[in-house]
Amino acid sequence: MAINLTKGQKIDLIKSSGESLINFCVGVNWGAIETKGFLGLSKNVTEVDLDLSCVLIDDQNKLCDHLYSPLYKVEVLQQFGLPKGKLLSVDGALKHTGDDLAGDSGGDDGLDNEIITVDLSKVDAKVNQIFFFLNNAGKEDFSQIPYAKIRMYEGTPTKVVSEFAAYNVSAEAQYVNKRSIIMGKLYKRNGEWKFSAIGDPTDDTFLGQTIHKIVESYL
Repeated sequence: MAINLTKGQKIDLIKSSGESLINFCVGVNWGAIETKGFLGLSKNVTEVDLDLSCVLIDDQNKLCDHLYSPLYKVEVLQQFGLPKGKLLSVDGALKHTGDDLAGDSGGDDGLDNEIITVDLSKVDAKVNQIFFFLNNAGKEDFSQIPYAKIRMYEGTPTKVVSEFAAYNVSAEAQYVNKRSIIMGKLYKRNGEWKFSAIGDPTDDTFLGQTIHKIVESYL
């Protein structure tokens, strides 16, 4: 049975069999905003473009690698001292499936919209923290989005074999006017990887601000 995480909870990456969780997916699933139209006879759908990203931090608390959308404008990233987006980490341990620009319409389809696959055996030895975060490329805030969930599971981007842990980010008061969430991190302690559910909404309106906040306030 999957672990239902709560904000601030920390877990070991140990499966029920006693084996360590090494190869898995970190996925985020979210819904488009649906409202009733004239006299309730029609349905209006507002697509939601969330971006799942991650940054890798080394043992000197320095940003050493990243995965975020290549669609972000280079000239804007440069204002934050950040390079162009990419979907594969330098060590080949993490791979992003790419942008989903809309979210689910017509209800939850059970599949994640954006996924980062992780192979901890390939992560560069100098890396000891990996932060996962969400930014909304649109103008909606998280309180309007019907559902958003981050989960860790064994399988592939198109098939869930076994869900290990899930963390729900629902439409709550704390997300009003917030368009970014620092969702959680993988971190290494005494040579073993663990996961911490963070779940902090921020006032950021751009990915560069969120990365700066992680480096300045979460290390």
